[in-house]
Amino acid sequence: MSLPGLRPTPGFQKEPKLNTGDEIRNSSANGRLWGVRARDWAEVQEGQCSAAYEAVFDELSLRPGSRYCDVGCGAGMAALLAARRGAEVAGVDAAESLLAIARERVAVADFRLGDLEQLPFADGSFDFVTGFNAFQFAANPVAALVEARRVAKPTGRIVVLTWGNPQGMDAAALVTALKPLLPSPPVGAPGPFALSDEGALRTFADSAGLTVLKLSHVNCEWRYRDLHTALRGLGSSGVAARAAEHSSVEAVDAAHAAALAPFRCDDGSYRLGASFRWLLAAP
Repeated sequence: MSLPGLRPTPGFQKEPKLNTGDEIRNSSANGRLWGVRARDWAEVQEGQCSAAYEAVFDELSLRPGSRYCDVGCGAGMAALLAARRGAEVAGVDAAESLLAIARERVAVADFRLGDLEQLPFADGSFDFVTGFNAFQFAANPVAALVEARRVAKPTGRIVVLTWGNPQGMDAAALVTALKPLLPSPPVGAPGPFALSDEGALRTFADSAGLTVLKLSHVNCEWRYRDLHTALRGLGSSGVAARAAEHSSVEAVDAAHAAALAPFRCDDGSYRLGASFRWLLAAP
């Protein structure tokens, strides 16, 4: 789908790029990487951001009968929270192993395997469409956001949530710890914090033809009862899977353990802060 006047967001590639490992940044590659440790993601890491999901749902006034879709839904944590509020839930993800867990969590939901740039839903299907740290993983993030606009009702609302300002954020140390273990990114490829700046996030929404209604932020506390649990959770992301393939699982665990050290509590648990910026828009 294309819209008149659609323009690419600075920092985002219009076409998929090859990295040094000849892996295309597309849905099949992302699905494979994010599905490697699906159970660890679902059981440990995905819930660390529940406070962010709940804050967004409070703003949306999600209620019984609302038609809701989460793009890049993962193992369905956000969808589960929406279903508990009475929403009619749908979701799409590129990892079948994550979707299998999502279906266990919300049996009545409509979870589909698919591409963020070609959502498998009809025009104007949903009252609310969210992408929680999802759009930046698409080969063409602007096209993915245009698709979110397409499947939203004319009166619907769209939410883009991404990392907040990395300066002073505890969790940013865990993200950057993997950089030396990853293959060199394509020239001009967006980094994990490409949308953290308010101006960049507004420009991203404008590029997809959205009308920005509100910008806000939310803080989450990530908690792990011990180092083993922390390494399970942090090692379950698609980025960590790519780093493990390029380097090794042992190298990923060592990098995470070193980055976690400042956040160890006296009882052996770990607590650290993560901040997210989110944008509310109309189609």
